[in-house]
Amino acid sequence: MDDAHAPGTPLNRSELADQDFLSATGIARLEVVDSTGSTNADLLRSVTVEPSAWPDMSVLTAEYQTAARGRLDRHWEAPPLSSVSVSVVLRPANAEGRPLPTQSYSWLSLIGALALRETLLETAGLPAELKWPNDVLVRGKKIAGILAQLGPMVDGSVPPVILGTGLNVTLREEELPVPTATSVVLEAPRTADRTKLLKSYLSHFAVLYRSFCNADGDPAAGLAGGPSLHKRVEAVMTTLGKQVRAQLPGDHEIIGHASRLDEYGSLLVVDRESREHVVTAGDVVHLRPWTSPDASGQGGYA
Repeated sequence: MDDAHAPGTPLNRSELADQDFLSATGIARLEVVDSTGSTNADLLRSVTVEPSAWPDMSVLTAEYQTAARGRLDRHWEAPPLSSVSVSVVLRPANAEGRPLPTQSYSWLSLIGALALRETLLETAGLPAELKWPNDVLVRGKKIAGILAQLGPMVDGSVPPVILGTGLNVTLREEELPVPTATSVVLEAPRTADRTKLLKSYLSHFAVLYRSFCNADGDPAAGLAGGPSLHKRVEAVMTTLGKQVRAQLPGDHEIIGHASRLDEYGSLLVVDRESREHVVTAGDVVHLRPWTSPDASGQGGYA
């Protein structure tokens, strides 16, 4: 393994500060910090206190996060210099500067997941897939999670979105948070250079995000000269077509067939009575594959 792939190798700050890279991606500001509690929490604070200093496509990345949080406030901590931990300020507006409807915001984390999948495929050579609502998997194991948080409305402006991404890069097996997780280096990658992976992710994200904004946040519109965001996400989402159990707040659950995503990126689950249930990312506590306890495969939804 070369130096850039080795655990404990810092990000290349001069590469990240390269003007050609920043202008090609439209990144307005890119800050690298050695350590922080959470890049998402930092940016949520910054856009509240100093909104004009953090325009659309402002980026904060940390070598080490001590209090990273996932969906539903789940906490994890990875060793220093072992992950890509990055958050981006998004103020979605079309080419004329008209803000996107806030109902399109639910697609932003899926754009992040799609961009990360393209990065893993093209840069690291890994077969990545999406798991609804916000995970990226390689060979069935979680390699990354994505969390979108709504910022505050300041001076009557549209609230920004802070999109955080955590990618396991050089974690060894014993350092993984759970046995169902993995890291780039454990999957025999083409590269595990965190700087290359971060630059690739931001580049892919910028193309998809800008295209989505210019389509006024319409997930059914063609993106960047190809299929729509809705089609692209459905095509690589391993959740679809499977039997799942969705655990909801208050001990409610829905068991059924994960059929498709609706126009807001919510998951549609069809139960045994052929009723269609809408499961939103904000409501689901856990979503897991489900196998009928009935060996005959009949009537196993009870």
